[in-house]
Amino acid sequence: MEIIWLSHAAFKIKTNSGKVIYLDPYQLPKDAEKADIIISSHSHGDHFDKRSIKTILKDSTSLLGPVSISNDLNKFNGKGLKLGEVFEVDDIKIQLVPSYTIKKATHPKSNEWAGTIIETEGKRVYHAGDTERIPEMKDLKDITVALMPCGGKFTMDFEESCSATLDFKPKIVVPMHNLYISHV
Repeated sequence: MEIIWLSHAAFKIKTNSGKVIYLDPYQLPKDAEKADIIISSHSHGDHFDKRSIKTILKDSTSLLGPVSISNDLNKFNGKGLKLGEVFEVDDIKIQLVPSYTIKKATHPKSNEWAGTIIETEGKRVYHAGDTERIPEMKDLKDITVALMPCGGKFTMDFEESCSATLDFKPKIVVPMHNLYISHV
């Protein structure tokens, strides 16, 4: 499995079997590789970039996100998942988990936005979405790679992100959403 940071909170995962998964696609080039699966954590433009989705979408692509953004997903024949629900395609399991802020009003729990756990090839990748350290992180198990926000403006900062990873002890941590974009 190959995990490629694209920008901001956007990642591409390429499995050993050749499946291409995008997480929170944002400002992708026009020649970006087509997706088998696209997952958006919430509907903010830096996580649900409609131009990027159009670029990587093909007829067979599974576009997923939380039920709370179903109106946006439906424009692309996407599917809303409930938090905790598991979606399976081939040898890939996708589960959406809570992602919200407590101290900041930017991403309230009531929006039911999502982090994502992708399980394939004996590995578990956790994309936290836009979040702070939340109690549900203690329930995360056997995470191989954690993609964690650390920008501080709309999400947890670097120090809080480090503390959050102590709650579930992933093998590898990759920082993201760390203010490389002026407005986020």
